[in-house]
Amino acid sequence: MLKRKSALFSWVCAVFLLASCGANAGRPSTEPEPEAGYVLKKNVTNINEHLNYDDSELHKIYFAGGCFWGVEAYFARLYGVQDTVSGYANGTGEHPSYEEVIKGDEKFAETVEVTYDPDRISLESLIDHLFQVIDPTTKDKQGNDVGVQYRSGIYYSDEADAEIVKEAVKDEQQFYKKAIATEAAPLDNFYEAEEFHQDYLVKNPNGYCHINLRALDDVKIQPIIRDEEVVKRLSEPKEDEETN
Repeated sequence: MLKRKSALFSWVCAVFLLASCGANAGRPSTEPEPEAGYVLKKNVTNINEHLNYDDSELHKIYFAGGCFWGVEAYFARLYGVQDTVSGYANGTGEHPSYEEVIKGDEKFAETVEVTYDPDRISLESLIDHLFQVIDPTTKDKQGNDVGVQYRSGIYYSDEADAEIVKEAVKDEQQFYKKAIATEAAPLDNFYEAEEFHQDYLVKNPNGYCHINLRALDDVKIQPIIRDEEVVKRLSEPKEDEETN
């Protein structure tokens, strides 16, 4: 039986027009709101689909934050993220199926592989976004989902990222009285999830998710020079442009 099939819950989500169905679980951004930047037009949900990453030196980081449907959808929309893949990480088995993962015996975490361009978005900013949309103090739980597969974690495949990740998790403690439960660890393994789970909320806009995707609607983008023309074309006119 597929997870989260509550018809009533899906109906409530649709009524409130929340494809994400989630309130902000984490804390506000620690980064100041940029004074300048572009806000995308309402019909542009993913700026990265319009950008060229061919010459970019791409990096990877792995985020576990509850159901991977919402984590994948959220990070896919952040400027500078070239690709996101839902999968299973840091378990004890090999090539697990979803049915095996939900049993919890092999302790895999639903995890999203985030491929990004550090010239467009920093690892620190990506981690900050993760903490904005999860509760890092809950153990084996996010939103309505409970189980070891829903634990939160940041897993790095590049040892150069270790200090950044560990310091970010340590610094996060200042915002909470409860102890931070988010793991900061090397990536032991990662297996891509079934095709059914990939881009799930793109294929099922009213599907369940514990993350508020609408929090990204009015985020300002400060593009690098080679992206500026594309980003400007796909953004709402600025106030000074509207008056001209």
